Amino acid sequence: MNLNDTFQIDQYIDTFALGHYARVLAATDLRTGQHVAFKVMRPEHLVNDGDPRWEFKAFINEAQILRILEASPVPNSLVDCGFLSSIAEAPGEGEIASFGQNVTAFSTEMHEYALDGWRPYLALEPLPRMDNMFYAMRSVSNHQSGPVQRRLPSEEGITLALQFANLLKMAHQNTIVYLDHKLEHLYWDGSSLRVIDFNSSQRLTGGAGDAQQYAKDVHNMCVGVLYPIFTGMSPQKTTLRPQPGGREDVEARYMDITELDFMMAPELSRSIQELLQAGAALEIRTIGEFIEELEMVASVHGRDFPHAATRPESRSARDRMKQGLSLLREGEDHIREARDIFRDALIIDGISEDLEDELRRLVKSVNELLNHRVIP
Repeated sequence: MNLNDTFQIDQYIDTFALGHYARVLAATDLRTGQHVAFKVMRPEHLVNDGDPRWEFKAFINEAQILRILEASPVPNSLVDCGFLSSIAEAPGEGEIASFGQNVTAFSTEMHEYALDGWRPYLALEPLPRMDNMFYAMRSVSNHQSGPVQRRLPSEEGITLALQFANLLKMAHQNTIVYLDHKLEHLYWDGSSLRVIDFNSSQRLTGGAGDAQQYAKDVHNMCVGVLYPIFTGMSPQKTTLRPQPGGREDVEARYMDITELDFMMAPELSRSIQELLQAGAALEIRTIGEFIEELEMVASVHGRDFPHAATRPESRSARDRMKQGLSLLREGEDHIREARDIFRDALIIDGISEDLEDELRRLVKSVNELLNHRVIP
């Protein structure tokens, strides 16, 4: 098949957080009209001897894991997988071998296509950039007050943590560890979590070291994801920045972090601090134990669980807080929409200089307001 008859490839959508394995472009599947995130291996990972490198095999690994976890609503779904003849980083022409969701055939044909110098690709469910946690929480400089630090409200953070932990529970039950925990891989709309990039995840074999790997997965979640969303800070004690994504980087990224600093978020609930610190210190060995501890923390914040007593007053206060947060998110959407309307007006040809100056002032003021928003 010809690529141009199968996919319309558009612009890059990964520029805010580049990955090691692949480039990701917006695309349209011309067979169905479905919009997809088109993930294709970087051309520098091709080899001439036909023996696929681990970056090549990672695409097979990710496709297999997505199929195993497809019952969970959290991972973004696999639409198509296959190989491309083009060696251009952004493929615009050439041949394509599409296997749909037949991951078995995708895996079986890997060596043949590697020998021919073709690259693997995955077509995945696209997710809104505005929902990406790194994109939303990254530090934005304000001319008057300097960098703006953001964190999720604890109510949303707890919901996100519960959903992520239940994803890990399903993964661990299927002998999969996620490992590559970082904000760039999380998408959050205020109520539902989505997770991408399972190419560094591992499928365990039932060996003696599996328990340690499961514990490491819990540790990496607490350090690499939950600490930043609850504090707005990197576990490396810096402002948030993209994390490197090579295999060695994933293995070593949080290895030496066993103590978390909450000095920059002194208002954060003590129960949340203690839970994250226990995870960082490897005192929580299984995801089941983590979920049980998290539910106890959640009960302090007004949630109901069978094994945790919740005060009626806390339950009532939480209900009102949820209503308020929902209104804030709705308000932020309207503010962004207003800013975009001002921007559209700015590019109208022939408007007066006075009107242009006023529109620029409004856009600047709205951006400053959004930089100091309560919810990332």
